[in-house]
Amino acid sequence: MNKVKEWADKNLQGDPVIWAVVFALSVISILLVYSSIGTLAYKRTVSPEMYLIKHTFMVFLGLGAMWVAHKIDYRYYSKISRLALWVSVPLLIYTFTNGTTLNDAARWITLPIINTSFQPSDFASLALIINLASMLSKKQQNIDDIKDSLIPILIWVGVICGLIALTNLSTAVLLFATSMLIMFIGRVPVKYLTMLVLVGALAGAIAFKFGVRGETAKNRITSFVNGTELPFQAKHARIAVATGGITGKGPGNSDQRNILPHPYSDFIYAILIEEYGMIGGVVLLGLYLLLLHRGMKAAYNSERAFGGLLSAGLSFDLVCQAMVNMGVVVGLGPITGQPLPLISMGGTAMIFTGLSVGIILSVSRGERDEQWQQNMNTESKHVAKAA
Repeated sequence: MNKVKEWADKNLQGDPVIWAVVFALSVISILLVYSSIGTLAYKRTVSPEMYLIKHTFMVFLGLGAMWVAHKIDYRYYSKISRLALWVSVPLLIYTFTNGTTLNDAARWITLPIINTSFQPSDFASLALIINLASMLSKKQQNIDDIKDSLIPILIWVGVICGLIALTNLSTAVLLFATSMLIMFIGRVPVKYLTMLVLVGALAGAIAFKFGVRGETAKNRITSFVNGTELPFQAKHARIAVATGGITGKGPGNSDQRNILPHPYSDFIYAILIEEYGMIGGVVLLGLYLLLLHRGMKAAYNSERAFGGLLSAGLSFDLVCQAMVNMGVVVGLGPITGQPLPLISMGGTAMIFTGLSVGIILSVSRGERDEQWQQNMNTESKHVAKAA
């Protein structure tokens, strides 16, 4: 047991609570995906175990990305974030003009040779959050300077969110909200945040006019507000929630997994509640809130503005996406197509989510290392004085 603890202390650094939460979510993900892919496997005449093996591999790949990211000093990400933003712009444009359509949405690029779909909005979102935290941390002394500090920030947020909105409105809205939060924490005056709202409104209007999902989003919002006719997905998601009861039907006993579209991704939370009941749903919600709490704690404890803004932004973006997904399932919002982070079956999304959590761990690890070094220096001084 001591050897396991020594290995964990050496290799799994940073906040141990975040590690525990991610491991718990990974186990839940494997169980739920295996339970919900039967119909998909039948339609494609593939064994469900093949999907299970593929998904388990992607889960471990995401954990590997998280481990690598947490080993790197988080300040290094500031140096490459601007390059990543410049790379994401042509990728997003290419997705809009030549993207691969999956699940009735053209949000992906198919990578040649390996034949794997890649969602550039995941890459662009991560790059924008890192770069936004970097720009704000460097401009703390002259944050009121519109030309030098605010204009570049407004341009990047408007361009990236606008390009994402052309193919994925819900992701663009979540990223915009995260940008607002980072700027608010970064002491940007409220009057300038109003300017960001105007930029976001302009980008949203352009996306509604020229984007590929504008009409779909409009219809979903109208249907939700009017409440006259529930969409097919929403209706069966609520049936799953209602029939799950307090304790659920038990693992593998879901009925709606054979009816709901994409029960392994967009509506996997409905399968969780149907099989594990309200208790399972509350436990999963608690895990996400705990992840948010520890991410914000790392931000609060960070002595550097960049580390604090970075951890807060990534934590909020990750958990906010989860809340939107769960809110859709229980009828608190219109259908968005947002997957459940660290749970839903996915490809490269698992990797980018792992990178995000790894960077949060890097922030907590870096600050812990510095605090430990400061304590050691203080103790050395006391020993020297005593001698």
